[in-house]
Amino acid sequence: MNDWAPIAKEYDPLKAGSIDGTDEEPHDRAIWRAMLARYEPNKGVTGDPHLTLFVARLNLQTTEEKLKEVFSRYGDIRKIRLVRDLVTGFSKGYAFIEYKEERALLKAHRDANRLVIDQHEIFVDFELERTLKGWIPRRLGGGFGGKKESGQLRFGGRDRPFRKPINLPNVKNDLYGEGSGEKRNLSREGTRDWRSRDRDHERSREKRWPERERSWAWGDSDRERDSKEERSRGRERKDRDR
Repeated sequence: MNDWAPIAKEYDPLKAGSIDGTDEEPHDRAIWRAMLARYEPNKGVTGDPHLTLFVARLNLQTTEEKLKEVFSRYGDIRKIRLVRDLVTGFSKGYAFIEYKEERALLKAHRDANRLVIDQHEIFVDFELERTLKGWIPRRLGGGFGGKKESGQLRFGGRDRPFRKPINLPNVKNDLYGEGSGEKRNLSREGTRDWRSRDRDHERSREKRWPERERSWAWGDSDRERDSKEERSRGRERKDRDR
């Protein structure tokens, strides 16, 4: 728990697939793919990774000029790389923006996240491919974020950080024979006491049962006696009326 952090310090596909980083087995095939992947950062990418922002969830119609117009308000930009498909040339919806100063980078990271550009709410984070050890991209089963519908949720990033694990102490239940022998004997004696009490209760019920029957019988005789007296009184009244 001492080294726990909501943001991943080192990328581990198994931990990234766990909401609190405590899973021990992969729960989807993508995690297996990421664990078996041997990925190395793209050597063709230039620039300072510690001054580069990752911008995702862009509108496919958003251009480099639009990104420069929006992100230049936070500071001087050195380079913008909008990732495009090699065959079609269309945007893939994410880009990398390198600043000249760290102050501008931090300001854009703080204020530009969830900014709406061309009717799309964008996502902004630091570049992780060259800065986070063990990084595996999403196309190989790694990455962060993801939707529930895709079944490939990833944690440990800015958008969906780790939850703090709950450590529950192991409490042994002595009633089921766990613990010292003295406690076991105490529990057995307790069960014996309960059994003896139940037996005594049953015996007392058996004793009280005939008494209740007698009281019910006496009650019935009293009712019959009352009904006979009422009938005799009614007959006497009829005779007087005559």
